Amino acid sequence: MLVLGIETSTPQASVAIGSEQGVVASALVSRGATYNEFLLPAIRFCLEESGLGYRNLGGIAVSLGPGLFTGMRTGVATAKALAQTLSVPIVGLPSLDILAFEVRYSQKTICAVLDARRNEVFHAFYRPSPGGIQRMTDYRVERPENLAIGIASRPEEVLMVGNGALLYREMFQDLGSVAEISTMSHAFPNARAVVELALPRLYREEFDSLYDLRPLYLRRSAKKIQWDRIRGGRASL
Repeated sequence: MLVLGIETSTPQASVAIGSEQGVVASALVSRGATYNEFLLPAIRFCLEESGLGYRNLGGIAVSLGPGLFTGMRTGVATAKALAQTLSVPIVGLPSLDILAFEVRYSQKTICAVLDARRNEVFHAFYRPSPGGIQRMTDYRVERPENLAIGIASRPEEVLMVGNGALLYREMFQDLGSVAEISTMSHAFPNARAVVELALPRLYREEFDSLYDLRPLYLRRSAKKIQWDRIRGGRASL
């Protein structure tokens, strides 16, 4: 089965096409083009350069976030439109799961950390398991200093992965040997891992509902907060 993977929840957007035998094509961009400008041309590029067409795809997989609002909405909307047009199943995967999956061979507890802006981070903790990972906590958004306190209170060593860990590196390095920070090669979730994580679910027919699939929001957007404040101000006049 050939699966199209889409990851647009962070500043690094990517797409990949692959099967259980590996990835056959992928594309990635970290700056310049908007998500809308990148996504469909990148998918067409991957299909054309690998000698495939849309009808060769057997499933669609998409990152749900948490992450950047515009990216999440664009990725999920595009994935749903393609799945509906092609009449193929769709699965959604949290971006923190995707990030943690790429370091699943670690012997340490994994903390996936993405920059949430506003001096906050999205994060979740995972334990490595045979062939994958198991999430140990809820998906959370909080200030990095609070996350550092939480890591310091844990009895085991932690591997931190993601651009949130890199952005606040100095804060987490103060934890000493308790916390190891992964390299920039694992700063962002990647569509290749989206494909790999999605394949078992697709084979087990654990599909998501096309109409219920939504981005994973852990907080309201800045525009929504601003609009609510404006409405509240008007209501008090």
